[in-house]
Amino acid sequence: MTATTMARAWAVRRADELTLGFTDHDGMLSFDGIEFRPEAGLTAQALVQGLGLAVDNTEAQGVLSDDAITSEDLAAGRWDGAEVRLWEVDWTDVAARRLVFRGLLGEVTFAAGAFRAELRGLAEALNRAQGRVYHPRCSALLGDGQCRFDLNGEGFWAEGVIASLDEGGARLELDGVPVHRAGWFEHGRILLLDGPAKGLAGAVKIDAVPVAGFRAVELWAAPGAAPAVGDRVRLTAGCDKRAETCRGKFLNFPNFRGFPHLPPEDWLISPQANGGRR
Repeated sequence: MTATTMARAWAVRRADELTLGFTDHDGMLSFDGIEFRPEAGLTAQALVQGLGLAVDNTEAQGVLSDDAITSEDLAAGRWDGAEVRLWEVDWTDVAARRLVFRGLLGEVTFAAGAFRAELRGLAEALNRAQGRVYHPRCSALLGDGQCRFDLNGEGFWAEGVIASLDEGGARLELDGVPVHRAGWFEHGRILLLDGPAKGLAGAVKIDAVPVAGFRAVELWAAPGAAPAVGDRVRLTAGCDKRAETCRGKFLNFPNFRGFPHLPPEDWLISPQANGGRR
């Protein structure tokens, strides 16, 4: 590979497995089952790589293209956390290539028909806090490897159809949802199964008592793409991470990852703790 025949090729894969390839070469490149298109307008700044556990970082820029990365998809968050790989490749012989970056898409901004995306290296995960958290509430996520609860069990999910919604899509009335007590889906998730917001999910803030056969659900934030009346949704039961909920609602207390018998934060300053001394 020489400087005159070297090109860069990017592969971006979303969580739904959609993979797009881009290159700064003026012709199509193809390898690893991916076609790297030159017309998409994706470019990148210089890659910053550090020694040891330093976080690699760079930035990608591009012109929005309707058949590649659209502003609607960016606004909906479909590209958040997408996997990114960057190769230096000899465009005369694509077998002569080397992988120089692998990471995830970070913050994405867009304006005036162009987008700018932060790229975060694999060492970014090491910046997260590690270890147990000592707190009365559970530190696991409902259904994850620590919780081990099967959310596909009968009664812990339900599907329905959007009967009405507000302008932003944060408040929904659902038809066809089986009867559950009020609040059953609070702290849970809603997944859009079809329509313009297909594949997007949201966190349930309020799950109200069904009125006239419709279940009223309010989300913490509207989906990035607005759903529509008639779209199908899937609701998943929620957990407020209290020991009582784990024991009574999910019958999963052996896997509870909290410390329910820890004294409250004001215990140290209470009269019982200091023997009444001031």
